[in-house]
Amino acid sequence: EPHMAKAYDPVMHTAEHVLNGVMVRRFGCARCFSTHINSGKSKVDFRFPRDLSGEEARAVEAEVNAELAEGHAVTARFMPRDEAARRFNLSRLPESAGENLRIVYVGDPDSPVDACPCIGEHVENTLRCGRFAWCSHDFTPPREGEREGVLRVRFRAAAE
Repeated sequence: EPHMAKAYDPVMHTAEHVLNGVMVRRFGCARCFSTHINSGKSKVDFRFPRDLSGEEARAVEAEVNAELAEGHAVTARFMPRDEAARRFNLSRLPESAGENLRIVYVGDPDSPVDACPCIGEHVENTLRCGRFAWCSHDFTPPREGEREGVLRVRFRAAAE
């Protein structure tokens, strides 16, 4: 998901990409639709059909930490907008992002932990993220006529 002009904490920002990759892989959900990245604590919102158990939250936390500990390179490549539109959801990307979009890859671009259009700052290797902590989460049930509610996850990441 693209991030606009704000200068985000690169550690937290990269951890958020890895969290997205793990959530998508584990639950088949879409990437988060809303992010608030701060150096102290961050939060992301996913469209989700149900609440997560504490056990599931701990499993996601452990998987994010395992990915961070792998020492994945974080790289960016440019891709034409039409190709990016076939591969990624560009709904959060402004038109002003132009015709050549910056795609950020965590891990091998051919089989990344995560990949998405992004203009934000990142660390160059996931080892720089230190430990990821799943602080809390809450679930807002779906409204009438909607299939999914909102799962909000609050997290921290800090280099040791």
